[in-house]
Order: sequence, then C-alpha cells, then structure tokens
Amino acid sequence: MSGRSRRWFLQGSLALTSLGLLAGCGTPPFPWQSRKVPRVGFLAVGSREGRAHLIDGLLQGLRGLGYVEGQNLLIEYRFSEGRDERLSELAAELLALDVNLIVASGTPASFAAKQATATVPLVMAGLAANPVETGLVVSLARPGGNITGMTLMTSQLGGKRLELLKETVPNLSQVAVFWNPANPTYGPVLKELEFAAPRLGIELQRLEIRAPEDFEGAFEAAGRQRAGALIGPGDPLTTNRPKAVADLALRFRAPTLMELREFVEAGCLLSLGANVVESYRLAATHVDKILRGANPGDLPMEQPTKLDVSVNMQTARSLGLTIPSSVLMQATEVIQ
Repeated sequence: MSGRSRRWFLQGSLALTSLGLLAGCGTPPFPWQSRKVPRVGFLAVGSREGRAHLIDGLLQGLRGLGYVEGQNLLIEYRFSEGRDERLSELAAELLALDVNLIVASGTPASFAAKQATATVPLVMAGLAANPVETGLVVSLARPGGNITGMTLMTSQLGGKRLELLKETVPNLSQVAVFWNPANPTYGPVLKELEFAAPRLGIELQRLEIRAPEDFEGAFEAAGRQRAGALIGPGDPLTTNRPKAVADLALRFRAPTLMELREFVEAGCLLSLGANVVESYRLAATHVDKILRGANPGDLPMEQPTKLDVSVNMQTARSLGLTIPSSVLMQATEVIQ
C-alpha cells in the first residue's frame, strides 16, 4: 500500500472510530437522526410584555425539570393583543403546528383552547375562574378530558378579601367591585362576594369594565357612589396592567384590594391571593408529566399551597389610613 493510500485508510478508520464512539455515547452523529423535539403552544390573553413575568415563571420551572427552550423544547407563542375574540383563531394556529400540548394563560384563553380541541392536552397555568363551577373540569381531583393545571382559588377567597378590607378601612359599608361580563371568572366571584357581604354589613356595587379604556370611568363611578373601597378580581384585563390600575387608585384616593401582589408593588393598598408566578412555575410539572405520557385528565388540578397578603404602607399614609396590627400580622409582604 502506498503512503498516500495508507494515510487515506488511517483517516477513514479514525473517522469511523469517532462515529462509533459517538454512537456508544448515545449522541446521534447526524442532526436528522436526533429525536423529535417536543413542541408546546402558549396561548395567552394580552401581550408578551404583559405576560413576561408569568412566562419567566413557567420557563424557570421547565429549566428545573431539564428543559431548555430552543434546545430540547420548542415553544410557540400566541397573544391576543387586546383582541380576545381572536383567541379561538390563535388556538387553531397552534393546533395546525401539531403542538404536543397547549399552555393556556388567562381564563378566556383556557376556554378558547377547550373549545378548539378535545384531544390535545391543555395545561391551565394559573386559572382565576372556578374550574368546576364554570364547567372546565369535572373535579379538581380528576379533571377528566384533556385538561389539568393550576387554580388560583379566586372565587373561594371573596369573603376573606372583604374581611381584610373591613379590618383596614374604618366604617366601611360600601365596596365597589370590577365586573367584566365577558370573562367567566366573575360569575362565581360575584356569587361568593354577594354571599359574604351582608354578614359583614357591606353593600356591593358593580363597576362594569370591558376594555382598558373603562378603568377611569369605573373609578369615577366608585367615587360618585361613595364606595369606601374597591376590589379587583383576577382578570387578564387588569392583571396585564397593574401600574395603570394602581395609578388610578391613587389618583381617585380609592383603597383598592387586588388579587396579586404585583398591584401592591405598583401602588395599590392591599392584595390577597396566590403567587401567580409560582403557579406558572409549578405548572411546568404538569407539562413535564404530559410530555412523558401522562393523561392530563388523570392529573389533579393543584391549588395554592400558600397565600400572599401584601400591604403598601406608603399608599396607606397617602390615604390617611392606619393599618391595624391584625392586618400587619397576616401580611407576608409589607412595602414601606
């Protein structure tokens, strides 16, 4: 064998040996031999910016389970951008991409995804609506069908929220409540609030909001009706805009209790509810189990393991309120 032939033979042998070693390590030598990367759809109310902190929570949870977006997991994002009537169309787009499952962000997105498919698994990452009362699932323990996820217990905490306001605002007798007829969250929420209000000597006033442009008029109406405080249930219409709501609450000097701590950080007086970012982080567990073959209808929906009570002391001072020690003792976060 000539010198040149020997070199070609050795080079070829080394190349084949390298491929054999790679194969022995379980690494496919060619891209087209790799396993199919799972594809997840993310269907959300609002904008990417408004849901950024929730997406971060989900991605953090996925990373903890070994998933890295763009490497061993692909995520297709769709946002309604203020046009929730498009959610059904956006859900259909995700299904056309042959996603393995859809993560729904926001109650309207959950209903749109449920209507779009009865077979592709759905994970509700942080559901404000009562999932059983609104017909999304059969039960929390065994949701049935193709749905599971996280519930925020929004409606179940209505009485506790009124109690917290009653403790905080002296002589409170009238409370205004945001009401968005287009969102199924509000039926069970208002039912719970209306059940608890008489026991506390409180009269409720509904403030209809259907678009961000309605916020200012709602606060004006609360002032005209002499409401002593305001409650904003969990709704993407508000949760995507904590700063706008907090600014109006301060401008109209309305003691406002919201569901999420992000509102108190933005300037609202109080919040009582689950940590929604933590809810999205935990939703990654459902995603992982489904991608590994679990049936979503057999995965129990999870409820919050703890609730946040946040108080903004600076806002309290600006409203001339002294926060009672009984409220401060319940607080998990006090913002000075």
